[in-house]
Amino acid sequence: MPIRPQLDATSDTPLYRQLSDYIRDLILTGRLSKGDRLPATRELAGTLGLNRSTVSAAYAALEESGFVQGHVGRGSFVAWVPSEQQIARQLDDTISFATSRPSEELFPLDEFRASVEEVIARSDVGHILQLGSPYGYPPLRRYLMQQARAAGLAPDDDEIVITNGCQQALDLLQRVLLRAGDSVVVEDPVYPGLKNLFEHAGARLLGVPMTAEGLDLRHLARVLERETPKMIVVTPNFQNPTGATLPLEQRRTLLRMAQEARMLVVENDTYGDLRYAGTPVQNLKQIAPEQVVLLRTFSKVSFPGLRVGWVIGPRALLARLAEAKQWTDLHSDHLSQAVMLRFAESGRLELHRRRILRVGGEQLAAVLAACRSYLPPGSKWTQPQGGMNLWVRLPDMVDAAGLLERAQRERVSYLPGRFFEVSRPEPSSLRLSFAGLPPDRITAGMAILGRIFASEVERVKAGGSFDPAPAMV
Repeated sequence: MPIRPQLDATSDTPLYRQLSDYIRDLILTGRLSKGDRLPATRELAGTLGLNRSTVSAAYAALEESGFVQGHVGRGSFVAWVPSEQQIARQLDDTISFATSRPSEELFPLDEFRASVEEVIARSDVGHILQLGSPYGYPPLRRYLMQQARAAGLAPDDDEIVITNGCQQALDLLQRVLLRAGDSVVVEDPVYPGLKNLFEHAGARLLGVPMTAEGLDLRHLARVLERETPKMIVVTPNFQNPTGATLPLEQRRTLLRMAQEARMLVVENDTYGDLRYAGTPVQNLKQIAPEQVVLLRTFSKVSFPGLRVGWVIGPRALLARLAEAKQWTDLHSDHLSQAVMLRFAESGRLELHRRRILRVGGEQLAAVLAACRSYLPPGSKWTQPQGGMNLWVRLPDMVDAAGLLERAQRERVSYLPGRFFEVSRPEPSSLRLSFAGLPPDRITAGMAILGRIFASEVERVKAGGSFDPAPAMV
């Protein structure tokens, strides 16, 4: 059986874990049988274009969970074929705080099917299925621009380009505006997909620490005294990974600092529609429309797999983005855009968003209550009012990455802080993404994590000799 996973280097999930999960699923679905030999680590690494240590880490995780057994000099073999009941339990039992995405169980599939059927029943569906403008599906662009102008998010000279999510919008911006060696200000910690994208492009990242109230503007001022960055990318609402929101006065200060430094402001508003409590704060784009490029997406409030996002900014800049976009993909998927437009115009999106906000509020309340109940004394965590993530700082003696394998053995996962760091290591930190779990699973998972973390605190205090297995990435 060929092992050919579709690995995503921009994903929050480490590559070794994506590979081990893929092989595990081959075993669970019967495509690999007991006794089958896995490719040698060097061979599979060459086939997939991975580092050999990444494949070794995946095999080690499979061996730890009992799916694979390694034999010195012979290789690694499938060691276990589970029963149907065990398969169901294996697939359902993992409590994952690792991925920042909505729960599939909340997808309004009937409403989605109705939207699809209404689009493909139209007389112009053939035109929708043709190659179209790299700017995106015109009716969706008009719809989003009307909303943006009504909200004060787009002055008359602004344009809009539909993108394959916010990630493509960031990629287009770096292609058009940056050269290798240019500096970019980013939050620290920051979403790995953003960090990896700019680093791959050769940009020099200037990490500014996050506080409970968003970006540390005093630190930013010190950075701007010695550096001349081309742009700053900031997530003012429910930042990933911390969940922090930048208050209004700090937003105004940030914009003033950026203007004085002649630095483009890119506002990544991925989570802005997911406020469960508190009062909304003006977008940076609303405060200074001509100064800010705004990125938004439907992914967090509807269907991430449709990949429909958009960027709003000055017409001249957006023309360059559309040109760069045409080089990379000719045009966006207009069928997905037409379906999203129908889903929105029909009122189904708003009904779904209300449900998401209700459920998200319950999930957030559950994870905050569980932090209070189960995390060991000395732990600190952010208090977001929306979004999908919060940031935990365990007592300093705890290595969150070192305890990950131990948590995974008990079928709970999370992402340690090392995945998000730019220049400031926080070994005791981790991100908890709660949006994909119902409250009872959140509580159960946090109880397990709390026990693991508390036992590690006691071990270190007692000077114990147990050395937890390190997470390999």
